[in-house]
Amino acid sequence: MPIPDYETLMLPVLEAFGQGATKVAEVLPTLKARFEISEEEAAELIPSGTTTVLANRAHWARTYMSKAGLLTSPKRGIHNITASGRQVLERGLTRLDNVTLAEISTQFEEWRSSARKTTTDTASSERSTDTPPTPSRDTPEEALGKAVREMRVDLRDELLGLIRGMDPIAFERLVLKLLEAMGYGAGDLASKLTTKASGDGGIDGIIHEDALGLDAVYIQAKCYAAENKVGRPAIQQFVGSLTGESASKGVFVTTSSFSKEAVDFVRRVQQRIVLIDGDEFARLMITHNVGVRIVQTYEIKAVDENVFAEI
Repeated sequence: MPIPDYETLMLPVLEAFGQGATKVAEVLPTLKARFEISEEEAAELIPSGTTTVLANRAHWARTYMSKAGLLTSPKRGIHNITASGRQVLERGLTRLDNVTLAEISTQFEEWRSSARKTTTDTASSERSTDTPPTPSRDTPEEALGKAVREMRVDLRDELLGLIRGMDPIAFERLVLKLLEAMGYGAGDLASKLTTKASGDGGIDGIIHEDALGLDAVYIQAKCYAAENKVGRPAIQQFVGSLTGESASKGVFVTTSSFSKEAVDFVRRVQQRIVLIDGDEFARLMITHNVGVRIVQTYEIKAVDENVFAEI
C-alpha cells in the first residue's frame, strides 16, 4: 500500500520505541509489516535522492514527537521514549498527530510558534531535505515557507545540542571560526587567536576587525547548559578585562542565555559589547555555513511577464 503520511506513522513509531527500539532504522521493518509496504515502495526515494520516503517520514514523526517531549535523544542518532511518551501509550489512542501533540504538550506548540516566527533565507537539514507532507489550506508558497522555517529551527536545536557538549577550548575555537566566517580578520589566520586556558583574565580570544589589524575585538566564550544563564557579575568581569587591555569592543558568547540584569548592564557601559546567546549563535552558524552544509537547493520560478511583453 502507499506509504502513510508522517502523522499516521507517529503512533506506530512511538510504540516501537516503547518496545525497545533506539534508532529510526530499527523501526522501519515494523512499519513495513504493519502497513504492508512492499519492497519496491520501501525503496522509493524522496526527490533529492538522499533517503527513502519511508525513512524520511519516520524521521519526521520522531522529530515532531521529540518536540512534544515524548522521545528524547541522549546522543546523536539514539532515541528513547520518555515517561510522557509512555503515558501517551497507556491512553490507548488510535491515532497520534500534530493536533494531539499540541493538546498534550505546551512545548510542542511553543516550538511550532517559534518556527513560524523565525525569519529564514535558506534551509539545511542533514537528516532530510524533503518536507513532511502536511495537509493544509496554505498556498504552496506558504506551506513551503513554514516547512523551511520548521527545518531551520530543528537544525538550530540540533546544533545547540552538539555545541553544549563541546570541550570549552574547542568551543572557543568554534567562536573564532564563526567570527572569521562573518568577515572579521579578513580570513587571515594570523589575525585571530585564543588565549591560554588559564590566567586569561576573562579574555578567551582576540580577533581583528580587518586585515590591517587596526582594531581588535576581545572575546569571552562560555559553554553552558541551557538553564545556566550568564548573569551580571560575569559581564562585569568581562568589562573589567576590557578596561585592563584598554579595549573598546567585545563579544560575549554563551550556549545558554543572558539574565535581564546582564543585558541591562551592557547597555550602560562605555565599551561596545555584543551579547550572543545560544539561539543566536546557532542561527549565525547556519547563516554563515559554519558546522552545516547545503544538501539540496530548490529553485522557485515564476513567469517573467516582461519577456512576453517584448515579443
